[in-house]
Amino acid sequence: MVTAYDERLAVPLRWWVQGSMLVASLWLALVVAVPGLLAWAVTAVAVALLTLLLRTYGGARIVVDDGVLRVGRARIEGHHLGRAVPLDADQARRTAGVEADARAFLLLRPYLSRAVKVEVTDPADPAPYWLISTRHPDQLAHAVDALSRD
Repeated sequence: MVTAYDERLAVPLRWWVQGSMLVASLWLALVVAVPGLLAWAVTAVAVALLTLLLRTYGGARIVVDDGVLRVGRARIEGHHLGRAVPLDADQARRTAGVEADARAFLLLRPYLSRAVKVEVTDPADPAPYWLISTRHPDQLAHAVDALSRD
């Protein structure tokens, strides 16, 4: 079966730039205070940790295929899904904030303002809906609606 939707939520370039500037500041502080080799070693570890953190946090994928919605490490069969509603920035903020249900499954990223709210129709599932940050809410909602109809 052809993948109906596939998106990787990579962190924006500015996060990489800001992280690099943080590591450069760390190196500058260390190079004047400790022996050069130690400063470079600590900086290398900081670069590795920054890379791991940003790639892990930004590596979440949203995939709709083979009758399943996969969001990060979570997955749900299409027949357990109800209506998918694309949300603009204000609707997503309200749904994640004042109108939120504490039982909902959330995959939210602060660098993405739009989202999709997917109803869960499985009575055994404690989550009433999934709220998923995305760059393409209309396309994701369309793919999920097609999945839940199959």
